[in-house]
Amino acid sequence: MRIEQIQSLDETDVARGLLRAPESVAAGYPSPAQDYQTAPINLSEYLIRDLNSTFLVRVSGDSMEGAGISDGDELIVDRSLTAGDMSVVIAILDGEMTVKRLRLINGGVVLQAENPSYPPIEVQELSELDIWGVVVKCIHNV
Repeated sequence: MRIEQIQSLDETDVARGLLRAPESVAAGYPSPAQDYQTAPINLSEYLIRDLNSTFLVRVSGDSMEGAGISDGDELIVDRSLTAGDMSVVIAILDGEMTVKRLRLINGGVVLQAENPSYPPIEVQELSELDIWGVVVKCIHNV
């Protein structure tokens, strides 16, 4: 899975309010009609912990489908977080940027895809690895 585009977030873009329905919608059988009230919400309050360290990253490829990340999705990435074992990260390995699950195994580092078609990438001792940021949300297009 390749990183297609990285964008910084502009506070004026994320501060716009959206209207929020007061109740959840049934994903199974339809529920009886309800009165629909709306209350404004600010998506940045739900999606972004630290605006100054958060970026929007568009992905291409299918190596992370098992983690719910599909081709064309946009990831909200927080660069201020410390990645740990099992974090989904944006990594730069030997100059190539990718999104993978970080595995810390027996003192070694593995970048693991979430699609069995892609083998895990064992980071070699002489490789240059930078964990660019931690993926905190995925905006999935339907």
